[in-house]
Amino acid sequence: MLLYILTFIGLSLADSGKTTRYWDCCKGSCGWEKKANVDKPIDTCAKDGVTRVASNDTVKSGCDGGDGFMCYDQTPWQVSDSLSYGFAAAACCGGESGACCGCYELTFTSGPVNGKKMIVQITNTGGDLGSNQFDLAIPGGGVGIYNGCTAQSGAPSDGWGSRYGGVSSRSECSQLPSGLQAGCQWRFDWFQNADNPSINFSNVKCPAEIIAKTNCNRV
Repeated sequence: MLLYILTFIGLSLADSGKTTRYWDCCKGSCGWEKKANVDKPIDTCAKDGVTRVASNDTVKSGCDGGDGFMCYDQTPWQVSDSLSYGFAAAACCGGESGACCGCYELTFTSGPVNGKKMIVQITNTGGDLGSNQFDLAIPGGGVGIYNGCTAQSGAPSDGWGSRYGGVSSRSECSQLPSGLQAGCQWRFDWFQNADNPSINFSNVKCPAEIIAKTNCNRV
């Protein structure tokens, strides 16, 4: 009965989950047609990380030898002392069909960011993610299983820093392309170098500022 009342008045109960971080430079899995009920797939970029590819659905991922990569502007940024926007891969919310291009408000519940909030749009999925896991897209956060950053930007074979976890200090962000350095520095500034904090999360309307970077809306 309580859940019915909350739904009726427009509120939703938050689920609990966990976060990790990554930046593998690969084209996001939400960058192909027919993954979900969206107006168009997320933007995919050319090797320069800025130029949007003309034939988004047919461009092969840079992690598979193609010309499609993550865009440099699909990185986290601070909105206020208590709120940031960004992007994530996720294993939640009904799989790709239910998750792609949806936005979720994450309330951090552990570590130095406890109580802070972040709204992320889901642009990718991950076969190695556990249930209700949000893998935050943070440049220099570790390439994980796949590494498209060597092909895109000449990164070392394990990416920048450790393959899992990435760079270990703000100064190491200078190793990244200039277009990714602000997103890398965000981790050590607003995010306070939090290491995989736990979260409560709920579905929210995507802010226009986020949509402007992916051009993907759920319909």
